[in-house]
Amino acid sequence: MQVYVWLLVPTALLLPPGAWSGEIIGGRVTKPHSRPYMAFLKRQTSRGPMICGGFLVGKDFVLTAAHCAEGTTTVILGAHNVHQREKTQQKISVQRKFPHPRYNETSFENDLMLLQLAKPVKPSEEVGTIPLPQAGHVVEPGSVCSVAGWGKISRYATTNVLHEVELEVMEDGTCQKNWKMRRHYKPSVMMCAGDPEKKKSSFSGDSGGPLVCDGTAQGIVSFGKGDGSPPRVFTRVSAYIPWIRKTMRKPRD
Repeated sequence: MQVYVWLLVPTALLLPPGAWSGEIIGGRVTKPHSRPYMAFLKRQTSRGPMICGGFLVGKDFVLTAAHCAEGTTTVILGAHNVHQREKTQQKISVQRKFPHPRYNETSFENDLMLLQLAKPVKPSEEVGTIPLPQAGHVVEPGSVCSVAGWGKISRYATTNVLHEVELEVMEDGTCQKNWKMRRHYKPSVMMCAGDPEKKKSSFSGDSGGPLVCDGTAQGIVSFGKGDGSPPRVFTRVSAYIPWIRKTMRKPRD
């Protein structure tokens, strides 16, 4: 496995929007193409190249985090190793970005965004959508879900293949106990996942990737402590189903 090293050191407990990309701690390499909904977001920003995750929710729509909005974005679907030209990959530019209109970059509230692709995907075994939850559905604490992403597999090392990790959904109080996180954590629109006693976690820039519970995208990687330790905070997808559906019905330019 080819490994690249990024000399990035956190300067605060809460990472600024889009600061790091794609990180799974304490996880494993996924079975290639076992998550056909996963999207790799390659972004060219004023601060240089960055990446985020996302997931396919319609033939021409990817759901991700609003804090991944900066820059010109290319979406790669059907990828396992993003540094190889796999025949399964579909690279599509983004035609329009729909960050949630009430996204707050300070508190990370309403941290979700729909990307309308320049053309529909070609469905295949390696490229397909993931179901969304019913509006208002709540995942019970103790449920074991999973999250996947590309990038850092430790604090300093990154990898070019998709990694995954299982995380336990925690009581809201687990995220509210941390003095840095509790200022922003809102149970009605956020989820808390990752046992503080285990070294398993997503990091800020798996940002935009899905928290998958029983085959459904229940959360979106949003924010957490700058050292990458659990728990992490996810946007609660079920709180935004009406907005997602309405936005996806908007006519194409």
